[in-house]
Amino acid sequence: MLKAKVTEKMIDYYCGSINEISHFLKVHSYARTISVLENVDSKTLLTIELAAIVHDIACPLCRKKYGSVAGNLQELESPALLAPFFDEFDIDEDMKSRIVWLVSHHHTVTDVDSIDHQILLEADFLVNAERLADSRQAILDFCDKVFKTESGKRLLESIHLNGK
Repeated sequence: MLKAKVTEKMIDYYCGSINEISHFLKVHSYARTISVLENVDSKTLLTIELAAIVHDIACPLCRKKYGSVAGNLQELESPALLAPFFDEFDIDEDMKSRIVWLVSHHHTVTDVDSIDHQILLEADFLVNAERLADSRQAILDFCDKVFKTESGKRLLESIHLNGK
């Protein structure tokens, strides 16, 4: 029920922006799939799923404030938006704190040392790689640089590299 309520709130938050809604729903789906295939525990799974749902919460603000949704701007603006967003939900403080951290680092591909961060990066790239459909080399380079989970690598290969 919690994930459904958070999803509903994010859909409302995006005010009919179908591209942003579609993006976070896809990222959530990939994040859940990778998490299950990688056998993460239930608390980590919930943390990853909630982070995936809200990972681009700063995009509307950044677009308005900076005229850009660059990753560093999203990471900068996310924490202040997430605290009030989660106020109405019964989520323990440690999990909220972890979600805020993940969202505030979801474009940071260096020093990744946790499975939840790794999966969020991979899931977001699986969706963002749609824009790189004509650049097999760019996809391979990112995969070599960032992808660590076997499940994420298999999905990337199957979705973006097979037959190309």
